[in-house]
Amino acid sequence: MSVSSKCYYALRAVYALAEHTGPEPLKIAEIAEKEQIPIRFLEVILNQLKGGGFVQSRRGAEGGYRLARPADQLTVGQIMRFVDGPIAPVDCVSQTRPKVCEFPGGCHFYSFWARVRQAISDVVDTTTFADLVREGHERGSGYVGDWII
Repeated sequence: MSVSSKCYYALRAVYALAEHTGPEPLKIAEIAEKEQIPIRFLEVILNQLKGGGFVQSRRGAEGGYRLARPADQLTVGQIMRFVDGPIAPVDCVSQTRPKVCEFPGGCHFYSFWARVRQAISDVVDTTTFADLVREGHERGSGYVGDWII
């Protein structure tokens, strides 16, 4: 399984929106700069996420983007599946688009790949963007400078 650049950018954009605490929407240029996402690519991604009901936008000088629902109700897995499709290391273990095994008599690795898919799903489906923001803040606050003058 590989996460596409588009999916990775989408995850980072949603993270930026989840981290944003202000009442005003976050401008696309701010998201692009903060997350190092090419702005033209980000426009396409945010439009797609808007169509999926994950983000909302407001036009105009005071416009921008915000999450369509609270960050604690939005999982990494939801965004990954929306952007990249099924989360499966091989097609035959996909839950949404399974492919018939091409090996006569079945594959000896089927149960292994099913466990890998389940392990990945367990992590991405229980990790919310609120969790990621909290973890990011905890990592950021872990360093205490020792200033000696």
